[in-house]
Amino acid sequence: MIPRYARARMTAIWEPEMKFRIWFEIEAHALEAMAELGTVPREAASRVWDWWATGPRIDVAAIDAIEAVVKHDVIAFLTWVAEQVGPEARFLHQGMTSSDVLDTCLAVQLARASDILLADLDELLAVLKRRAFEHKLTPTIGRSHGIHAEPVTFGLKMAQAYAEFARNRDRLAAARADVATCAISGAVGTFANIDPRVEAYVAEKMGLTVEPVSTQVIPRDRHAMFFATLGVIASSVERLATEVRHLQRTEVLEAEEYFSPGQKGSSAMPHKRNPVLTENLTGLARMVRGYALPAMENVALWHERDISHSSVERYIGPDATVTLDFALARLTGVMDKLLVYPERMGKNLDRMGGLVHSQRVLLALTQAGASREDAYRLVQRNAMKVWESDGALSLLDLLKADPEVTALLSEQEIAERFDLDYHLKHVDTIFDRVFGG
Repeated sequence: MIPRYARARMTAIWEPEMKFRIWFEIEAHALEAMAELGTVPREAASRVWDWWATGPRIDVAAIDAIEAVVKHDVIAFLTWVAEQVGPEARFLHQGMTSSDVLDTCLAVQLARASDILLADLDELLAVLKRRAFEHKLTPTIGRSHGIHAEPVTFGLKMAQAYAEFARNRDRLAAARADVATCAISGAVGTFANIDPRVEAYVAEKMGLTVEPVSTQVIPRDRHAMFFATLGVIASSVERLATEVRHLQRTEVLEAEEYFSPGQKGSSAMPHKRNPVLTENLTGLARMVRGYALPAMENVALWHERDISHSSVERYIGPDATVTLDFALARLTGVMDKLLVYPERMGKNLDRMGGLVHSQRVLLALTQAGASREDAYRLVQRNAMKVWESDGALSLLDLLKADPEVTALLSEQEIAERFDLDYHLKHVDTIFDRVFGG
């Protein structure tokens, strides 16, 4: 985790002290369940919980020092707890294996991280919805291949982004449910030395569901889907960031990132206002996507378990969730303060001499009796003159002066095909589909 791209609420989930606290809760709840079943003394569970009620400080350094000797993180933790609790601690971890603690803890951490990311998405969706309705009927040019195509509205751009991130929210909610499973099944997952009811008890207490069949680990296809989902969300972050970057280009300048008082864009050129935030988001998205592949490679483990996945998850668990949390918050800020320039949109819309209405003339000619090939030829030959004049000529004027066109359409019928509002007549329908009627 790089502090520059991290927020405290998410990083707290991955701090060593938090990890050990979750480990303790898993162990203590399992002990409590075993006490209820009569397999360990009730006094042992009471003693462990009484110690916890004192609000002990987790001595991370002391646990690390023990691990340096024993070379096993869970054993080091249990040894330290035993030093604090006393003889009753010997009943902790009865019939359990390290993966029961590690995998269940990771499930808790990923579930908590998901809750933060879901809240991030909710905040972003609220901003996108507000900006969509603000510019619902703000006309702008639609582009395909980066070239002027036909009119759209800036509100439709925002509605599209809203719909995309709403889908991402659904995907993340499903991925959260999929990854939030508990395994307290012992060595190789057979429950040979621990009652399955212990697993069910711990799962309920930790806000998880029971893993139907674990080996010695929770199956990693769950984690692969989770990190793949984060990668898809990151791709959507990049898509919207790229849109802003293109709109901020000097030649376009239909929208731009907010430029705060005192901000400087370049160490050399005082005039610069660069899209630094959205460029940063593009880079962060690449990092989050990069964590999806190792998560997929973690799925294929040897037999009932190996630890080839462990080192990978120590990286990607914190880094992917922390980075995406930061990216979503940054994107929300960008879109909230985005400067939008309707007048520049209007100028760009009119820049190419009415070429954006070419399809409507094409369709009118076919409806008037011309073959599609002839209609296309008539419109294109006039359109190319406008294109080559860089918009200095008017497509409407050229079409009115073309005898082959006027033989099929009157000047009024031609002019009617240059109505901008015609392209916006179904905006309400699209908004109803996205936001509900």
